[in-house]
Amino acid sequence: MTLPELCIKRPVMTTLLMVATLLFGALAYRTLPVSELPNVDFPTIQVTANLPGASPENMASSVATPLEAQFSTIPGIDSMTSQSSLGSTSITIVFNLDRDIDAAAQDVQAALASAGRRLPPMPSPPSFRKVNPNSSPVFFLALSSATLPLATVNEFAETRLAQRISMVDGVAQVNVFGSGKFSVRVEVDPNRLASRGIGMDELRRAIDQANSNLPVGMLEGPDKATTLQTTGQLFDAESYARQIITYRNGAPVRLGDIGTVRAGAENERQASWFNDARAVVLAIQRQPGANTVKVVSEIKALLPGFQESLPASLNLDIIYDRSLSIKASIDDVQFTLVLAAALVVMVIFVFLRNLSATIIPSLALPLSVVGTFGVMYVFGFSLNNLSLMALTLAVGFVVDDAIVMLENIVRHIEKGEKPMAAAIKGSREIGFTIISMTLSLAAVFIPVVFMGGILGRLLNEFAITVVSAIVVSGFVSLTLTPMMCSRFVRAHKTERHGRLYRATEAVFDGMLKGYDVTLQWCLRHQFAVLLTFFGTIGLTAWLYVIAPKDFLPAEDTGRLSVTTEGGQDASYENMVRHQMAVARIFLDDPNIEGFMSRVGGGGSRRGSNAGQFVLKLKPKADREIKEIRDLIRDLRRKVGRVTGMSVTINNPPAIRIGGRSSKAEYQYTLQGLDLDQLYQTHNGSRTRWRASQASSTSALTPISRARSSSSPSTATRRRRSAFRPNRSRMRLPAPTASSRSPRSSRHRSNTR
Repeated sequence: MTLPELCIKRPVMTTLLMVATLLFGALAYRTLPVSELPNVDFPTIQVTANLPGASPENMASSVATPLEAQFSTIPGIDSMTSQSSLGSTSITIVFNLDRDIDAAAQDVQAALASAGRRLPPMPSPPSFRKVNPNSSPVFFLALSSATLPLATVNEFAETRLAQRISMVDGVAQVNVFGSGKFSVRVEVDPNRLASRGIGMDELRRAIDQANSNLPVGMLEGPDKATTLQTTGQLFDAESYARQIITYRNGAPVRLGDIGTVRAGAENERQASWFNDARAVVLAIQRQPGANTVKVVSEIKALLPGFQESLPASLNLDIIYDRSLSIKASIDDVQFTLVLAAALVVMVIFVFLRNLSATIIPSLALPLSVVGTFGVMYVFGFSLNNLSLMALTLAVGFVVDDAIVMLENIVRHIEKGEKPMAAAIKGSREIGFTIISMTLSLAAVFIPVVFMGGILGRLLNEFAITVVSAIVVSGFVSLTLTPMMCSRFVRAHKTERHGRLYRATEAVFDGMLKGYDVTLQWCLRHQFAVLLTFFGTIGLTAWLYVIAPKDFLPAEDTGRLSVTTEGGQDASYENMVRHQMAVARIFLDDPNIEGFMSRVGGGGSRRGSNAGQFVLKLKPKADREIKEIRDLIRDLRRKVGRVTGMSVTINNPPAIRIGGRSSKAEYQYTLQGLDLDQLYQTHNGSRTRWRASQASSTSALTPISRARSSSSPSTATRRRRSAFRPNRSRMRLPAPTASSRSPRSSRHRSNTR
């Protein structure tokens, strides 16, 4: 007994099987995570080493070089990039996609232990951590106050908000920008120290001893035991200023006598703003594979409680919400999916003009889609643009098998057979054909399932989702469709048709005659048809060549990323002034709803001459400039009037390829062994770029506009497995890293 015959004779079993498929798929749909694109995790490890006071060149030669030489022995490295700044070196190692990140971390730890004896003495050994280049923050919060000091605002941000948000399921970490941790700063006058014969080491020890918080012990008696507590800890600048450092000529020397003691921040060379007001900004990153919409929703649910517990003078504002654009994008794709399904059902009804014959193949559509949700849940997929696009594409496939099964069964009914016998006979005849159709259609997408590289990771969910929908539709066509045909289909000859049916029948007869005429013409003019065929192929090839090509299209997510960079010798105060000048331009722009701004070290910007903006745009319908590219071009023109600072504006890509950060869409790398010649070539290349493409390189020139001809504030190195000798003249190489290109870096270079 074949499967269709079993289902025809066991209608209750078939119905329960379909109901179970619907229930499981519906439950799976509710638990599927929601994201913009499939989760693609690059096996990436970041190594950090600190040597206070060392110049970028010394950090690159004495710290980065021995570490890179040791890391080069680790198998499976795709690219390795180091960035050295004043007293700090960061090395980013990107492994092949098939490399296990845990095994790679063990190899990196062993390499650090081996390279330790070749490193200079450091306050702490180099450390490493696993990172995800695509883990950009999904939610920004700003905490500000017009009356409270910044240290108090920072205390609320780090102790109440950041710690509680970190406990939300799916949150990876909470970065605090512009933190103003309270600190007492002592500015010593060297002349006063020298006149009293006090050295810096003696002063440091005295300050450490003055602020003690050591256990004293306890007193025990026959009846009671008392724990002794010290009160030697100092909490304000006045207490430090009164502390006695030493005695000279029998008189005490207090800390306030040899310098200025004031309250300040732990790091006074960084700050952040919400619009034009000082604020502490919290950037929340989600864990890989976590549901972005769910994570942001749970964080938003905490905000009313935060508002009640915070003082009235504190303002809590949402700067950016990534889930809004994701939900809008998913809603659009879901609407397209429903619309496509409705159009397919409408076309079936228009051509069959029979309600029962329309319902039977149409049931295969929701069953196949909902059943595919269950398969997606088993494989750990998410609801994203690519997986939903796969379902939209499969809508036209999943009804084909059911229509073929229905047509063959109806053919036997029209010959006079009983519906039960016709269903058994027709399903037996067409069953193998449906299986072959299903497998042949699924085989088209099987190569995509096993595709390697970044494209394979992205399209894996797409291909498996399409294959799953096709297989489920074939199963439904072999089970539910013949069972329903045996119960509900009747011969057309026994049915009475109305005027609408007769009118449409004439239309279909006309279409059939028209097809016959055109077919006869094509058979008589075979040469013209052949020329049309080859002309179509040639036109297709020409359109393919001239069509713009990109890895992923630029998407308007309502957010723009802006990086600012001052001159190498720019002070922190100078950077703040220029940052505020750019901020005023953004405040006056009618297309921008709000923004976060920060200046100073942190993340990939380790110098005090670097800054960042995160712009939140107004909804597209409320903007004066609708297209994101036109808006970026307009903003670049406006900020170009600010002299003394380079400003780079770009639309962050959905996926960042490789572990190297970039301030623009495209990034060129100069590499060589001679550092002085590399700087000279850099200046010459910069001049030629500006001269040849002054009007079209707005994304490239800001990278180096504010740098002088001397050594830059950061030294970037990329290791290459085999070096070529340095030539007397260097040429500009092809792009080796791009945040928007599908080709990740396949080599390791050595460049500063």
